[in-house]
Amino acid sequence: MASSVQNQGSISYLTQREAAEVDETLMGPLGFSVDQLMELAGLSVATSINEVYKPSEYNRVLAICGPGNNGGDGLVAARHLYHFGYKPFVCYPKRTQKPLYSGLVTQLESLSIPFLSVDELPMDLSKDFDILVDAMFGFSFHGAPRPPFDDLIKKLINLHYYEQAQRKPPVIVSVDIPSGWHVEEGDVGGDGIKPDMLVSLTAPKLCAKKFSGPHHFLGGRFVPPAIAEKYKLQLPQYPGISMCVRIGKPPQIDISSLRENYISPEFLEEQVEADPLDQFRKWFDDAMAANLKEPNAMALSTTGKDGKPSSRMVLLKGVDKDGFVWFTNYESQKARQLSENPHAALLFYWDGLNRQVVRVEGSVEKVSDEESEQYFHSRPRGSQLGAIVSKQSTVIPGRHVLHQQYKELEEKYSKESLIPKPKYWGGYRLKPERFEFWQGQPSRLHDRLEYSPQETDGKRVWKIVRLAP
Repeated sequence: MASSVQNQGSISYLTQREAAEVDETLMGPLGFSVDQLMELAGLSVATSINEVYKPSEYNRVLAICGPGNNGGDGLVAARHLYHFGYKPFVCYPKRTQKPLYSGLVTQLESLSIPFLSVDELPMDLSKDFDILVDAMFGFSFHGAPRPPFDDLIKKLINLHYYEQAQRKPPVIVSVDIPSGWHVEEGDVGGDGIKPDMLVSLTAPKLCAKKFSGPHHFLGGRFVPPAIAEKYKLQLPQYPGISMCVRIGKPPQIDISSLRENYISPEFLEEQVEADPLDQFRKWFDDAMAANLKEPNAMALSTTGKDGKPSSRMVLLKGVDKDGFVWFTNYESQKARQLSENPHAALLFYWDGLNRQVVRVEGSVEKVSDEESEQYFHSRPRGSQLGAIVSKQSTVIPGRHVLHQQYKELEEKYSKESLIPKPKYWGGYRLKPERFEFWQGQPSRLHDRLEYSPQETDGKRVWKIVRLAP
């Protein structure tokens, strides 16, 4: 078993024999079926692509699929990419007449995904496609590629020369093995496909050590402990619920080149609510429905008497006609600043919707003791103890102090049903005096609608104006 030291410890690399044995074990005593593994592999490829190449900039995808399991992975990836918002095309010149593969073709045809023959492909792939998925041959292939795959591989190799001529070629994503490479020795002659991304499946194959492109991902989150122990596999941890994980350092990026071209529905004055709190609730409900992580997270900005601003993320815990509520330690830095200058600004950022509620500005006051008490006892018991342990913003010797004090409090209140709220802990309410709702649009022509209060016929109403982006 070969291994290579990466950023996250030692990563295992499989020989061709070991890779075959792992697959046999998965589909034998461990009960996996080919279609299960293919579905998970194709999903891993699609999610890896989406990690780096967003459909707003890399929309047109050509999946070139071979006759074996690697080609099946490419067919599955094309289906998922369609649902991720890409526009996939498929070149599948040597179709496998088995129900599994015929079913995958039917699924793609039902989505109106075009199938292109080799003759229908343009001579210059760089004009019609942004991403080329190389799913021709996997780790079980050996020997020289036969027609038409030999010419298809040459087409991918020739893209390298477009780059040398300062023409932007499409990016190449190879599935498990760059087609034409030796499974263990890599690009032996040095004149093979040079993919921009390699998505290794199950575990990287030995040739992946020779991969020098900017993006190496591992996919196929299905390796059970029995396999890992038998083959002494050292694999990186998958983050959260992701189906892929990056191997090695991400490439160095020119920060000035980072940009997103937002695509959103128009956000028009005649469509918004007259009351900004109603508009906020509408957008907040959208963020909840989109299953965004912590949609109630908000940046809270405060200043003390010295005029120096501070910002931090806190969690919104209530919103009503009187304003926005959050809870904290009354002896923290933000609490000290609010005691000196009881005004603040909030900002909500919902990336998945291209939306922000910016500069919710207003005066701040403490909520009642009763309201703080009620919320404190609605929190999980561990959070209540944590609020007592943490003397927020003070210097401590190390984490061990927190753990020791927490353990002592656990023992102290182990027989108590009610943990008393500390006097130095409670809530604040910001009474909004200004709102701005922001939605991203193409070419930086963003929507910005501002609400500000004014008196009309003795009544307080909200004036809505559009601000230049």
